[in-house]
Amino acid sequence: MKKVIVIGNGMVGYKFCEKLVNKANSTDFSIEVFGEEPRPAYDRVHLSEYFGDKSANELLLAPSKWYLENNIKLHTSSLISSIDPSKKEIKTYKNESFTYDYLVIVTGSSPFIPPIKGVEKKGVFVYRTLEDLDAMKSYASKLKSEGKIEAAVLGGGLLGLEAANAAKELGMNTHVIEFAPRLMPRQLDLPASNLLKQKVEAMNIQVHLEKATSEILGENGIESMAFNDNSSLKVDMLIISAGIRPRDELARNSGIKIGERGGIWVNNKMQTSEKDIYAIGEVALYNDGIYGLVAPGYDMANVAVEQITGGDLTMAPSIDMSTQLKLIGTEVASFGDPFIENDEVAVISFENKHKGIYKRINVTKDGKKLLGGILVGDASDYNTLFQLYINAMKLPENPEDLILGARGGEASSVGSVMDFPDSAQICSCESVSKGAICGMIQDETCCSVSDVVKNTKATTGCGGCKPMVVDLVNESLKALGKEVKETLCEHFSYNRQELYDLIKINKITTFNEALNLFGKGNGCETCKPALASLFASIYMETANRQITIQDSNDRFLANIQRNGTYSIVPRVPGGEITPEKLMVLGSVAKKYDLYTKITGGQRIDLFGAELHELPLIWKELIDAGFESGHAYGKSLRTVKSCVGSTWCRYGMHESVSFAIEIENRYRGLRSPHKLKGGVSGCIRECAEARGKDFGLIAVEGGWNLYVCGNGGATPKHAILLAEQLDDETCIKYLDRFLMFYIRTAAPLTRTAPWLEKLDGGIEYLKKVVIEDCLGIAEELEKEMQGLVNQYECEWKQAIEDPEMMKRFKHFVNSNDTDNNIEYVPLREQKMPKAWR
Repeated sequence: MKKVIVIGNGMVGYKFCEKLVNKANSTDFSIEVFGEEPRPAYDRVHLSEYFGDKSANELLLAPSKWYLENNIKLHTSSLISSIDPSKKEIKTYKNESFTYDYLVIVTGSSPFIPPIKGVEKKGVFVYRTLEDLDAMKSYASKLKSEGKIEAAVLGGGLLGLEAANAAKELGMNTHVIEFAPRLMPRQLDLPASNLLKQKVEAMNIQVHLEKATSEILGENGIESMAFNDNSSLKVDMLIISAGIRPRDELARNSGIKIGERGGIWVNNKMQTSEKDIYAIGEVALYNDGIYGLVAPGYDMANVAVEQITGGDLTMAPSIDMSTQLKLIGTEVASFGDPFIENDEVAVISFENKHKGIYKRINVTKDGKKLLGGILVGDASDYNTLFQLYINAMKLPENPEDLILGARGGEASSVGSVMDFPDSAQICSCESVSKGAICGMIQDETCCSVSDVVKNTKATTGCGGCKPMVVDLVNESLKALGKEVKETLCEHFSYNRQELYDLIKINKITTFNEALNLFGKGNGCETCKPALASLFASIYMETANRQITIQDSNDRFLANIQRNGTYSIVPRVPGGEITPEKLMVLGSVAKKYDLYTKITGGQRIDLFGAELHELPLIWKELIDAGFESGHAYGKSLRTVKSCVGSTWCRYGMHESVSFAIEIENRYRGLRSPHKLKGGVSGCIRECAEARGKDFGLIAVEGGWNLYVCGNGGATPKHAILLAEQLDDETCIKYLDRFLMFYIRTAAPLTRTAPWLEKLDGGIEYLKKVVIEDCLGIAEELEKEMQGLVNQYECEWKQAIEDPEMMKRFKHFVNSNDTDNNIEYVPLREQKMPKAWR
């Protein structure tokens, strides 16, 4: 039996052990692991969650019993002091000796501490281990008890921003100090970095760029930071996150080859200069590079396991540093060469400052090859873009479609995930290829997504590959002629469309009735709101009828805000409002001290209402003629309009009147997701109708009707459904379109992704809506008219029913109000005080 010793039990060390026990027979190898920290390996990628809702045990990659079950002897709190390659022996700090046949060094890296005068002062921390975080917690608590709350982070890279978020979670006023002229300088270009900076500063974290720290000042601990430009910053606590240095001292002292700037030299087999000693992870110097990401470390672990067990797998000549993560609540990703710019490269970028989205792709001048890119604010396209880049796949005719989406009724800009080559690495964290996933389905090793996850561990790392894994499994099953059942949840073995039909045909009116007839168990947070939406879509019932199955916003008929207060959004059809009603809104806002904002959908939003105030405010608004705007529901929100031919000299049709008619027709209409509409009086498109779920644009001869567009994180242009329609035909086609969407879409699916997955796409939708190929057009119109006829304002219903009013109390057994809500000034209004 060969003995394998692993020095280091971080994420990569654990992954090596996991791969070795899965690859080798238990009688072939004995494994002994030495880790310096007092616990088994844990997830450093999500380290900042330790300040949130995760305990140290929840961050563990595997409990201690996993090591025992797999015959791995784990030594925690064990520092290795020396390696003797000639004797194949290691010694611990206690002078205990252990021999090996194979040695794997996974000592990782340590934080780089810049040589700044005063860096040793009390109150200066690094951000690396759980123990570091515990020390920071304790010190921050002590500071706050003394009224000191200023913290700074030195370094504006990946870890620096995570550390800044951690400091903020500790209740500190936080500053980020970065030497470079932009945040994340290795991953983001200037526009992307500027957008990220705005997002960071919106969280009350101040960013200081181009700052070189000259000295850390203070008597008994840090009190301020001095900079080379003669400025300074008062600081009570400093977290250093200025880079990493490979922990190569063991190898260096043992005569193992070290790189000129540090790191243990390895070949493409992960072997060091001593053939039975391997180095993997952040301590390994491969092709003159140190790689500080988890995915390359896992690849190295896989290669080392293959080599030790007699395989011939080697590392690729170059390591891709593409990365996708959620940083301080913001999606950030980069892949390939994000900065490349020369005469042979075309840069395509898209920026939406209102939504906080920036996308950039670099393609060859001929538009045939993707070279790299950057995504900030919306990284939903990352997996597809990465596969196109890494596999040098052919791009669509219009490469800009990759970040803008297909336009003008074209097919989807990128084909199915099944078009990727078998070698495409779907899960980078676990090195799982498309071929491996599809092969397991084809040979019936796996029959479901959960089977694939269990066998390959795909999706268990960062989780970004899950949508692709699901699509691969489903498409592979379909190719074998097997039914792919997309059920609502574990309590209902039906999808939303099937439940829609079952509820309607059997005239089911309550959740418990549906559960008894078609489900099992007690239901969950997935199926309860979904069935609430179905009941509302079928019977036009309000959210008041079955309160216990509504989500929190529908339960209280208002959107809950971050400080526990609620927003009030009355309906303003088409954006038209009389001066009298405008004054009512102003009067109510002033009376209840509400923050007031005009929304992008031509309404006025009133923020800061406490729970008990909601019915009082709505009573005044309803008495003034307002209705619920359903801003809290998965229903019609607004139908935006320009002033049209009523006022505008370019207007071709009366867009305001038609927008009001449409909004009043579909008000309260519950659907799988929110709905927005727009009516523009000419092709200048001031109502932005093509960015809506349905939109009308006036042209010579009538209205052009567009459908299935949306804004949001993944904006899509609406596609032309029909041209030159009169008002009556427009309404008829809208009735059919909306009812068909309500009947067939999955829960929480907007019209744009619904159309993308609809077999036949826009051409099929035209056949259903215009040509009535299914013979259901009249039925759809009749259903819609039935819903329209049954509309009732749910806030009016609520304030007129004493029983319903009982739920608008902060406490079940008391009429006391919430005294913990705090505000701070914002311009001439107010905003919630930042969370501690």
